[in-house]
Amino acid sequence: MRIERDTMGEVAIPRNAYFGSQTQRAVDNFPISGKRIAADLIHALGLVKKVAAKVNFQLGNFTSCAAPLSEKEVDAIIAAAGEVADGKFDAEFPIDVYQTGSGTSSNMNANEVIANRAIEILGGDRFDPKKQIHPNDHVNLGQSTNDIFPTAIHVATAILIKNTLIPALTTCHKILLQKSQSWNDILKIGRTHLADAVPMTLGQEFSGFARQIELAIERAQLAIEQVLELPAGGTAVGTGLNTHPDFGKLVAKILAELTNIPFVEAKNHFEANAQRDGLVTAHALIKSISVTLMNVANNIRFLSSGPRCGYYEIVLPDLQPGSSIMPGKVNPVLCESLMQVAARVAGNDQTITNAASTGGQFQLNIMMPVLADTTIESINILAAATNIFAKKALEGLEANKSICNNAIERSLAMATGLNPYIGYEKAAAIAKEAFKSGKTVREICNEKNILKPDDLKKALDPIKMTNTERN
Repeated sequence: MRIERDTMGEVAIPRNAYFGSQTQRAVDNFPISGKRIAADLIHALGLVKKVAAKVNFQLGNFTSCAAPLSEKEVDAIIAAAGEVADGKFDAEFPIDVYQTGSGTSSNMNANEVIANRAIEILGGDRFDPKKQIHPNDHVNLGQSTNDIFPTAIHVATAILIKNTLIPALTTCHKILLQKSQSWNDILKIGRTHLADAVPMTLGQEFSGFARQIELAIERAQLAIEQVLELPAGGTAVGTGLNTHPDFGKLVAKILAELTNIPFVEAKNHFEANAQRDGLVTAHALIKSISVTLMNVANNIRFLSSGPRCGYYEIVLPDLQPGSSIMPGKVNPVLCESLMQVAARVAGNDQTITNAASTGGQFQLNIMMPVLADTTIESINILAAATNIFAKKALEGLEANKSICNNAIERSLAMATGLNPYIGYEKAAAIAKEAFKSGKTVREICNEKNILKPDDLKKALDPIKMTNTERN
Protein backbone atom coordinates (compact mmCIF):
# COMPACT_ATOMS: atom_id res chain seq x y z
CA MET A 1 0.00 0.00 0.00
CA ARG A 2 0.96 3.64 -0.39
CA ILE A 3 -0.30 6.66 1.50
CA GLU A 4 -1.74 9.70 -0.26
CA ARG A 5 -3.06 12.89 1.24
CA ASP A 6 -6.04 14.94 0.04
CA THR A 7 -8.14 17.73 1.55
CA MET A 8 -9.65 15.29 4.06
CA GLY A 9 -6.43 13.66 5.23
CA GLU A 10 -4.43 10.51 4.51
CA VAL A 11 -5.68 7.49 2.56
CA ALA A 12 -4.08 4.08 2.03
CA ILE A 13 -4.12 3.05 -1.64
CA PRO A 14 -2.90 -0.10 -3.43
CA ARG A 15 0.79 0.43 -4.15
CA ASN A 16 0.74 0.41 -7.95
CA ALA A 17 -2.74 1.78 -8.60
CA TYR A 18 -3.03 4.64 -11.05
CA PHE A 19 -6.04 6.01 -9.19
CA GLY A 20 -5.67 8.17 -6.11
CA SER A 21 -7.18 9.10 -2.79
CA GLN A 22 -10.64 10.19 -3.93
CA THR A 23 -11.15 6.97 -5.86
CA GLN A 24 -10.06 4.90 -2.85
CA ARG A 25 -12.44 6.79 -0.54
CA ALA A 26 -15.29 5.92 -2.92
CA VAL A 27 -14.23 2.27 -3.03
CA ASP A 28 -14.30 2.20 0.76
CA ASN A 29 -17.62 4.05 0.99
CA PHE A 30 -19.61 2.08 -1.59
CA PRO A 31 -19.05 -1.69 -1.19
CA ILE A 32 -22.57 -2.21 -2.55
CA SER A 33 -22.94 -4.51 -5.53
CA GLY A 34 -19.46 -5.36 -6.77
CA LYS A 35 -20.58 -4.02 -10.15
CA ARG A 36 -18.33 -1.30 -11.57
CA ILE A 37 -19.41 1.39 -13.99
CA ALA A 38 -19.63 0.13 -17.55
CA ALA A 39 -16.49 0.03 -19.67
CA ASP A 40 -18.32 1.98 -22.38
CA LEU A 41 -18.85 4.84 -19.94
CA ILE A 42 -15.19 4.74 -18.87
CA HIS A 43 -14.17 4.98 -22.53
CA ALA A 44 -16.55 7.87 -23.10
CA LEU A 45 -15.16 9.67 -20.04
CA GLY A 46 -11.66 9.22 -21.44
CA LEU A 47 -12.74 10.60 -24.79
CA VAL A 48 -14.45 13.62 -23.23
CA LYS A 49 -11.36 14.33 -21.08
CA LYS A 50 -9.14 14.06 -24.14
CA VAL A 51 -11.26 16.54 -26.05
CA ALA A 52 -11.51 18.83 -23.02
CA ALA A 53 -7.71 18.99 -22.81
CA LYS A 54 -7.48 19.80 -26.51
CA VAL A 55 -10.05 22.58 -26.18
CA ASN A 56 -8.41 24.03 -23.07
CA PHE A 57 -5.09 24.17 -24.91
CA GLN A 58 -6.72 25.72 -27.97
CA LEU A 59 -8.34 28.41 -25.80
CA GLY A 60 -5.12 29.11 -23.87
CA ASN A 61 -6.61 27.99 -20.58
CA PHE A 62 -3.58 25.94 -19.55
CA THR A 63 -1.37 29.04 -19.61
CA SER A 64 -3.74 31.08 -17.44
CA CYS A 65 -4.66 28.42 -14.86
CA ALA A 66 -3.29 28.28 -11.28
CA ALA A 67 -0.44 25.96 -12.32
CA PRO A 68 0.38 26.64 -16.00
CA LEU A 69 1.38 23.71 -18.22
CA SER A 70 3.63 23.45 -21.26
CA GLU A 71 2.44 22.05 -24.57
CA LYS A 72 4.40 18.86 -23.85
CA GLU A 73 2.54 18.40 -20.57
CA VAL A 74 -0.82 19.00 -22.23
CA ASP A 75 0.07 16.44 -24.89
CA ALA A 76 0.72 13.95 -22.09
CA ILE A 77 -2.78 14.56 -20.68
CA ILE A 78 -4.28 14.10 -24.15
CA ALA A 79 -2.33 10.88 -24.65
CA ALA A 80 -3.26 9.50 -21.23
CA ALA A 81 -6.93 10.32 -21.73
CA GLY A 82 -6.75 8.65 -25.13
CA GLU A 83 -5.47 5.48 -23.48
CA VAL A 84 -8.43 5.54 -21.09
CA ALA A 85 -10.74 6.00 -24.07
CA ASP A 86 -9.08 3.00 -25.75
CA GLY A 87 -9.81 0.78 -22.75
CA LYS A 88 -6.24 0.37 -21.53
CA PHE A 89 -7.07 1.36 -17.96
CA ASP A 90 -10.47 -0.26 -17.36
CA ALA A 91 -9.08 -2.17 -14.37
CA GLU A 92 -8.24 1.16 -12.70
CA PHE A 93 -11.93 2.05 -12.33
CA PRO A 94 -13.00 0.01 -9.26
CA ILE A 95 -15.88 2.16 -7.94
CA ASP A 96 -19.31 0.61 -7.55
CA VAL A 97 -22.19 1.74 -9.76
CA TYR A 98 -24.19 2.68 -6.65
CA GLN A 99 -22.03 5.61 -5.64
CA THR A 100 -22.45 9.34 -5.24
CA GLY A 101 -25.37 10.27 -7.45
CA SER A 102 -23.64 12.91 -9.54
CA GLY A 103 -20.90 10.52 -10.60
CA THR A 104 -18.26 12.68 -8.89
CA SER A 105 -16.39 9.62 -7.67
CA SER A 106 -16.04 8.21 -11.17
CA ASN A 107 -15.18 11.60 -12.65
CA MET A 108 -12.39 11.97 -10.10
CA ASN A 109 -11.36 8.39 -10.78
CA ALA A 110 -10.82 9.39 -14.41
CA ASN A 111 -9.03 12.59 -13.42
CA GLU A 112 -6.63 10.73 -11.11
CA VAL A 113 -5.82 7.94 -13.55
CA ILE A 114 -5.24 10.38 -16.42
CA ALA A 115 -3.09 12.68 -14.26
CA ASN A 116 -0.88 9.88 -12.97
CA ARG A 117 -0.53 8.27 -16.38
CA ALA A 118 0.36 11.67 -17.91
CA ILE A 119 3.09 12.11 -15.28
CA GLU A 120 4.41 8.67 -16.17
CA ILE A 121 4.39 9.52 -19.90
CA LEU A 122 6.48 12.61 -19.10
CA GLY A 123 9.00 10.44 -17.30
CA GLY A 124 8.03 11.72 -13.86
CA ASP A 125 7.23 9.93 -10.63
CA ARG A 126 3.47 9.44 -10.41
CA PHE A 127 3.81 8.67 -6.69
CA ASP A 128 5.32 12.08 -5.92
CA PRO A 129 2.79 14.00 -3.76
CA LYS A 130 3.70 17.20 -5.60
CA LYS A 131 1.74 16.33 -8.73
CA GLN A 132 3.28 17.67 -11.94
CA ILE A 133 -0.14 17.06 -13.50
CA HIS A 134 -2.97 17.65 -11.05
CA PRO A 135 -6.29 15.75 -11.37
CA ASN A 136 -8.41 18.81 -10.46
CA ASP A 137 -6.37 21.77 -11.62
CA HIS A 138 -5.39 20.28 -14.99
CA VAL A 139 -7.37 17.20 -16.06
CA ASN A 140 -10.63 18.68 -14.73
CA LEU A 141 -9.84 22.22 -15.91
CA GLY A 142 -12.96 24.15 -16.95
CA GLN A 143 -15.17 21.23 -15.94
CA SER A 144 -17.46 19.95 -13.21
CA THR A 145 -18.72 16.44 -12.68
CA ASN A 146 -22.19 17.96 -13.08
CA ASP A 147 -21.66 18.77 -16.75
CA ILE A 148 -18.94 16.28 -17.74
CA PHE A 149 -20.44 13.06 -16.36
CA PRO A 150 -23.78 13.51 -18.19
CA THR A 151 -21.82 14.53 -21.30
CA ALA A 152 -20.00 11.19 -21.12
CA ILE A 153 -23.33 9.38 -20.65
CA HIS A 154 -24.73 11.01 -23.79
CA VAL A 155 -21.59 10.25 -25.78
CA ALA A 156 -21.53 6.60 -24.66
CA THR A 157 -25.23 6.17 -25.44
CA ALA A 158 -25.02 7.65 -28.92
CA ILE A 159 -21.87 5.72 -29.84
CA LEU A 160 -23.36 2.41 -28.67
CA ILE A 161 -26.62 2.89 -30.55
CA LYS A 162 -24.79 3.89 -33.71
CA ASN A 163 -22.05 1.24 -33.60
CA THR A 164 -23.80 -1.78 -32.05
CA LEU A 165 -27.60 -1.61 -31.97
CA ILE A 166 -28.29 -0.18 -35.42
CA PRO A 167 -25.90 -2.62 -37.18
CA ALA A 168 -27.54 -5.56 -35.36
CA LEU A 169 -31.01 -4.38 -36.32
CA THR A 170 -29.87 -3.80 -39.90
CA THR A 171 -28.62 -7.38 -40.16
CA CYS A 172 -31.90 -8.64 -38.72
CA HIS A 173 -33.94 -6.55 -41.18
CA LYS A 174 -31.90 -7.70 -44.17
CA ILE A 175 -32.43 -11.38 -43.37
CA LEU A 176 -36.15 -10.98 -42.69
CA LEU A 177 -36.60 -9.05 -45.93
CA GLN A 178 -34.80 -11.77 -47.90
CA LYS A 179 -37.01 -14.43 -46.32
CA SER A 180 -40.16 -12.47 -47.10
CA GLN A 181 -39.19 -12.12 -50.75
CA SER A 182 -38.20 -15.76 -51.23
CA TRP A 183 -41.31 -17.08 -49.46
CA ASN A 184 -43.92 -14.92 -51.15
CA ASP A 185 -45.38 -17.85 -53.09
CA ILE A 186 -45.84 -20.12 -50.04
CA LEU A 187 -49.51 -20.13 -49.08
CA LYS A 188 -50.49 -20.50 -45.43
CA ILE A 189 -53.36 -19.66 -43.15
CA GLY A 190 -53.38 -16.37 -41.31
CA ARG A 191 -54.29 -16.16 -37.64
CA THR A 192 -55.99 -13.54 -35.52
CA HIS A 193 -56.80 -14.07 -31.83
CA LEU A 194 -54.73 -17.27 -32.26
CA ALA A 195 -57.64 -18.56 -34.36
CA ASP A 196 -57.65 -19.44 -38.07
CA ALA A 197 -58.10 -16.45 -40.34
CA VAL A 198 -58.00 -15.95 -44.11
CA PRO A 199 -55.10 -17.19 -46.28
CA MET A 200 -51.92 -15.23 -46.76
CA THR A 201 -48.40 -16.07 -47.83
CA LEU A 202 -45.49 -16.81 -45.54
CA GLY A 203 -43.66 -14.04 -47.35
CA GLN A 204 -46.39 -11.55 -46.44
CA GLU A 205 -46.13 -12.57 -42.81
CA PHE A 206 -42.38 -12.11 -42.80
CA SER A 207 -42.66 -8.80 -44.65
CA GLY A 208 -44.53 -7.59 -41.58
CA PHE A 209 -41.66 -8.69 -39.35
CA ALA A 210 -39.16 -6.99 -41.68
CA ARG A 211 -41.11 -3.74 -41.54
CA GLN A 212 -41.22 -3.92 -37.75
CA ILE A 213 -37.42 -4.06 -37.66
CA GLU A 214 -37.14 -1.31 -40.27
CA LEU A 215 -39.21 0.92 -38.00
CA ALA A 216 -37.05 -0.16 -35.05
CA ILE A 217 -33.99 1.14 -36.91
CA GLU A 218 -35.73 4.47 -37.38
CA ARG A 219 -36.49 4.57 -33.65
CA ALA A 220 -32.85 3.84 -32.86
CA GLN A 221 -31.83 6.80 -35.00
CA LEU A 222 -34.38 8.94 -33.18
CA ALA A 223 -32.90 7.76 -29.87
CA ILE A 224 -29.51 9.14 -30.89
CA GLU A 225 -31.12 12.51 -31.60
CA GLN A 226 -32.31 12.71 -27.99
CA VAL A 227 -28.76 12.78 -26.60
CA LEU A 228 -27.03 15.05 -29.11
CA GLU A 229 -27.10 18.11 -26.83
CA LEU A 230 -24.09 17.98 -24.49
CA PRO A 231 -24.00 19.63 -21.06
CA ALA A 232 -20.22 20.34 -21.22
CA GLY A 233 -19.64 24.03 -20.57
CA GLY A 234 -22.25 24.40 -17.84
CA THR A 235 -19.89 23.40 -14.99
CA ALA A 236 -21.51 23.21 -11.54
CA VAL A 237 -25.06 24.54 -12.00
CA GLY A 238 -25.26 25.65 -15.63
CA THR A 239 -23.75 29.12 -15.30
CA GLY A 240 -20.41 28.09 -16.81
CA LEU A 241 -18.44 29.25 -13.77
CA ASN A 242 -14.65 28.80 -14.16
CA THR A 243 -14.76 27.82 -17.80
CA HIS A 244 -14.30 29.65 -21.09
CA PRO A 245 -17.56 30.69 -22.79
CA ASP A 246 -16.55 28.77 -25.94
CA PHE A 247 -15.55 25.60 -24.09
CA GLY A 248 -18.86 23.71 -24.48
CA LYS A 249 -19.27 24.62 -28.14
CA LEU A 250 -15.76 23.45 -29.04
CA VAL A 251 -15.99 20.24 -26.99
CA ALA A 252 -19.21 19.31 -28.82
CA LYS A 253 -17.68 20.23 -32.18
CA ILE A 254 -14.59 18.05 -31.73
CA LEU A 255 -16.58 15.14 -30.30
CA ALA A 256 -18.84 15.34 -33.35
CA GLU A 257 -15.82 15.19 -35.65
CA LEU A 258 -14.24 12.26 -33.81
CA THR A 259 -17.40 10.15 -33.57
CA ASN A 260 -19.20 11.21 -36.75
CA ILE A 261 -22.23 11.89 -34.55
CA PRO A 262 -23.61 15.46 -34.75
CA PHE A 263 -23.20 16.47 -31.11
CA VAL A 264 -23.92 20.09 -30.23
CA GLU A 265 -23.61 22.27 -27.15
CA ALA A 266 -26.75 22.29 -25.02
CA LYS A 267 -29.12 25.15 -25.87
CA ASN A 268 -29.78 25.72 -22.18
CA HIS A 269 -27.15 24.57 -19.69
CA PHE A 270 -29.49 24.81 -16.73
CA GLU A 271 -31.76 22.20 -18.27
CA ALA A 272 -28.81 20.15 -19.51
CA ASN A 273 -27.21 19.94 -16.06
CA ALA A 274 -30.37 19.43 -14.06
CA GLN A 275 -32.48 16.96 -16.02
CA ARG A 276 -31.98 13.79 -18.00
CA ASP A 277 -35.19 13.98 -20.05
CA GLY A 278 -33.34 13.33 -23.31
CA LEU A 279 -31.94 10.10 -21.89
CA VAL A 280 -35.42 9.09 -20.73
CA THR A 281 -36.77 9.56 -24.25
CA ALA A 282 -33.80 7.73 -25.79
CA HIS A 283 -34.34 4.76 -23.51
CA ALA A 284 -38.09 4.81 -24.12
CA LEU A 285 -37.32 4.39 -27.82
CA ILE A 286 -34.91 1.57 -26.99
CA LYS A 287 -37.65 -0.05 -24.93
CA SER A 288 -40.02 0.21 -27.89
CA ILE A 289 -37.39 -1.59 -29.98
CA SER A 290 -37.25 -4.32 -27.35
CA VAL A 291 -41.05 -4.66 -27.59
CA THR A 292 -40.73 -5.13 -31.35
CA LEU A 293 -38.01 -7.74 -30.93
CA MET A 294 -40.02 -9.54 -28.25
CA ASN A 295 -42.96 -9.72 -30.66
CA VAL A 296 -40.93 -10.96 -33.62
CA ALA A 297 -39.07 -13.57 -31.55
CA ASN A 298 -42.28 -14.80 -29.93
CA ASN A 299 -44.09 -15.10 -33.27
CA ILE A 300 -41.21 -17.06 -34.75
CA ARG A 301 -41.18 -19.26 -31.65
CA PHE A 302 -44.86 -20.07 -32.13
CA LEU A 303 -44.57 -20.58 -35.90
CA SER A 304 -41.75 -23.07 -35.33
CA SER A 305 -43.52 -24.97 -32.55
CA GLY A 306 -43.77 -28.72 -33.01
CA PRO A 307 -42.51 -30.67 -34.86
CA ARG A 308 -45.50 -32.99 -34.57
CA CYS A 309 -48.01 -31.19 -32.38
CA GLY A 310 -47.49 -27.51 -33.09
CA TYR A 311 -47.70 -25.16 -36.06
CA TYR A 312 -44.25 -26.05 -37.49
CA GLU A 313 -44.70 -23.76 -40.49
CA ILE A 314 -41.06 -22.73 -40.23
CA VAL A 315 -38.06 -24.73 -39.08
CA LEU A 316 -35.44 -23.18 -36.81
CA PRO A 317 -31.84 -24.43 -36.93
CA ASP A 318 -31.01 -27.09 -34.33
CA LEU A 319 -28.53 -25.49 -31.94
CA GLN A 320 -28.45 -27.61 -28.79
CA PRO A 321 -30.32 -30.40 -26.97
CA GLY A 322 -33.51 -29.02 -25.47
CA SER A 323 -34.11 -31.29 -22.53
CA SER A 324 -32.23 -33.16 -19.84
CA ILE A 325 -34.90 -35.87 -19.80
CA MET A 326 -36.56 -35.93 -23.25
CA PRO A 327 -34.21 -37.32 -25.92
CA GLY A 328 -34.26 -35.55 -29.28
CA LYS A 329 -36.12 -32.48 -28.03
CA VAL A 330 -34.95 -29.18 -29.52
CA ASN A 331 -36.13 -25.81 -28.25
CA PRO A 332 -36.27 -22.29 -29.76
CA VAL A 333 -33.48 -21.16 -27.46
CA LEU A 334 -32.48 -17.98 -29.25
CA CYS A 335 -36.07 -16.77 -29.37
CA GLU A 336 -36.22 -17.31 -25.62
CA SER A 337 -32.90 -15.54 -25.08
CA LEU A 338 -34.00 -12.48 -27.02
CA MET A 339 -37.34 -12.40 -25.23
CA GLN A 340 -35.60 -12.43 -21.85
CA VAL A 341 -33.38 -9.56 -22.93
CA ALA A 342 -36.45 -7.60 -24.05
CA ALA A 343 -38.03 -8.19 -20.63
CA ARG A 344 -34.89 -6.89 -18.93
CA VAL A 345 -34.88 -3.75 -21.08
CA ALA A 346 -38.50 -3.08 -20.15
CA GLY A 347 -37.52 -3.34 -16.47
CA ASN A 348 -34.57 -1.03 -17.04
CA ASP A 349 -36.96 1.52 -18.51
CA GLN A 350 -38.82 1.65 -15.21
CA THR A 351 -35.53 2.24 -13.43
CA ILE A 352 -34.73 5.05 -15.88
CA THR A 353 -38.14 6.60 -15.27
CA ASN A 354 -37.75 6.57 -11.49
CA ALA A 355 -34.13 7.75 -11.50
CA ALA A 356 -34.85 10.64 -13.86
CA SER A 357 -38.09 11.80 -12.25
CA THR A 358 -37.18 11.54 -8.56
CA GLY A 359 -33.44 12.09 -8.96
CA GLY A 360 -33.58 15.50 -10.64
CA GLN A 361 -33.92 18.33 -8.13
CA PHE A 362 -33.04 21.94 -8.78
CA GLN A 363 -29.73 22.06 -10.69
CA LEU A 364 -28.66 18.41 -10.68
CA ASN A 365 -29.85 14.85 -11.12
CA ILE A 366 -28.38 12.73 -8.32
CA MET A 367 -29.04 9.29 -9.79
CA MET A 368 -26.85 9.51 -12.88
CA PRO A 369 -24.65 6.44 -12.34
CA VAL A 370 -27.67 4.13 -12.35
CA LEU A 371 -29.15 6.02 -15.31
CA ALA A 372 -25.95 5.39 -17.22
CA ASP A 373 -25.64 1.78 -16.14
CA THR A 374 -29.18 0.78 -17.14
CA THR A 375 -29.06 2.62 -20.46
CA ILE A 376 -25.73 1.12 -21.46
CA GLU A 377 -26.83 -2.35 -20.34
CA SER A 378 -30.04 -2.12 -22.37
CA ILE A 379 -28.25 -1.13 -25.56
CA ASN A 380 -25.48 -3.71 -25.18
CA ILE A 381 -27.65 -6.72 -24.39
CA LEU A 382 -30.27 -5.80 -26.97
CA ALA A 383 -27.64 -5.39 -29.68
CA ALA A 384 -25.87 -8.64 -28.75
CA ALA A 385 -29.05 -10.71 -28.52
CA THR A 386 -30.39 -9.29 -31.80
CA ASN A 387 -27.14 -9.99 -33.60
CA ILE A 388 -26.99 -13.62 -32.41
CA PHE A 389 -30.71 -14.13 -33.12
CA ALA A 390 -30.28 -12.86 -36.68
CA LYS A 391 -27.17 -14.87 -37.49
CA LYS A 392 -27.90 -18.14 -35.67
CA ALA A 393 -31.69 -18.34 -35.87
CA LEU A 394 -33.05 -16.23 -38.72
CA GLU A 395 -30.35 -16.88 -41.28
CA GLY A 396 -30.84 -20.67 -41.16
CA LEU A 397 -34.63 -20.49 -40.92
CA GLU A 398 -36.47 -22.71 -43.42
CA ALA A 399 -40.07 -22.74 -44.62
CA ASN A 400 -42.12 -25.89 -44.14
CA LYS A 401 -44.09 -25.50 -47.36
CA SER A 402 -46.19 -28.65 -47.08
CA ILE A 403 -47.41 -27.79 -43.58
CA CYS A 404 -48.25 -24.26 -44.67
CA ASN A 405 -50.19 -25.38 -47.75
CA ASN A 406 -52.05 -28.25 -46.11
CA ALA A 407 -53.73 -26.01 -43.58
CA ILE A 408 -55.35 -23.82 -46.25
CA GLU A 409 -58.01 -26.18 -47.52
CA ARG A 410 -58.92 -27.39 -44.04
CA SER A 411 -59.45 -23.90 -42.68
CA LEU A 412 -63.00 -22.77 -41.92
CA ALA A 413 -61.87 -19.22 -42.66
CA MET A 414 -62.05 -20.13 -46.35
CA ALA A 415 -65.77 -19.37 -46.00
CA THR A 416 -64.84 -15.67 -45.94
CA GLY A 417 -64.42 -15.85 -49.72
CA LEU A 418 -68.13 -16.68 -50.03
CA ASN A 419 -69.27 -13.37 -48.50
CA PRO A 420 -69.53 -11.40 -51.79
CA TYR A 421 -71.59 -14.21 -53.34
CA ILE A 422 -73.99 -15.39 -50.61
CA GLY A 423 -73.55 -12.96 -47.70
CA TYR A 424 -72.06 -13.24 -44.25
CA GLU A 425 -74.81 -15.23 -42.51
CA LYS A 426 -75.06 -17.99 -45.13
CA ALA A 427 -71.28 -18.22 -45.29
CA ALA A 428 -71.16 -18.54 -41.49
CA ALA A 429 -73.69 -21.38 -41.60
CA ILE A 430 -71.52 -23.26 -44.11
CA ALA A 431 -68.44 -22.78 -41.93
CA LYS A 432 -70.29 -24.14 -38.89
CA GLU A 433 -71.55 -27.15 -40.82
CA ALA A 434 -68.07 -27.84 -42.13
CA PHE A 435 -66.71 -27.75 -38.59
CA LYS A 436 -69.44 -30.00 -37.23
CA SER A 437 -69.13 -32.55 -40.03
CA GLY A 438 -65.35 -32.52 -40.29
CA LYS A 439 -65.60 -31.63 -43.98
CA THR A 440 -64.00 -28.68 -45.77
CA VAL A 441 -65.90 -25.56 -46.78
CA ARG A 442 -65.40 -26.50 -50.42
CA GLU A 443 -66.91 -29.96 -49.85
CA ILE A 444 -70.02 -28.52 -48.21
CA CYS A 445 -70.43 -26.00 -51.05
CA ASN A 446 -70.15 -28.75 -53.65
CA GLU A 447 -72.63 -30.96 -51.82
CA LYS A 448 -75.20 -28.18 -51.57
CA ASN A 449 -74.49 -26.62 -54.99
CA ILE A 450 -74.00 -23.26 -53.32
CA LEU A 451 -72.29 -21.75 -56.38
CA LYS A 452 -71.56 -22.64 -59.94
CA PRO A 453 -68.23 -24.48 -60.24
CA ASP A 454 -66.42 -21.52 -61.84
CA ASP A 455 -67.73 -19.09 -59.22
CA LEU A 456 -66.86 -21.46 -56.39
CA LYS A 457 -63.35 -21.82 -57.75
CA LYS A 458 -62.98 -18.04 -57.77
CA ALA A 459 -64.55 -17.61 -54.34
CA LEU A 460 -62.34 -20.22 -52.69
CA ASP A 461 -59.13 -19.38 -54.52
CA PRO A 462 -56.59 -18.88 -51.68
CA ILE A 463 -54.11 -17.11 -53.94
CA LYS A 464 -56.73 -14.50 -54.83
CA MET A 465 -57.50 -14.05 -51.14
CA THR A 466 -53.89 -13.07 -50.41
CA ASN A 467 -54.03 -10.08 -52.77
CA THR A 468 -50.39 -10.77 -53.60
CA GLU A 469 -50.67 -8.59 -56.69
CA ARG A 470 -51.04 -5.62 -54.34
CA ASN A 471 -48.01 -6.47 -52.21
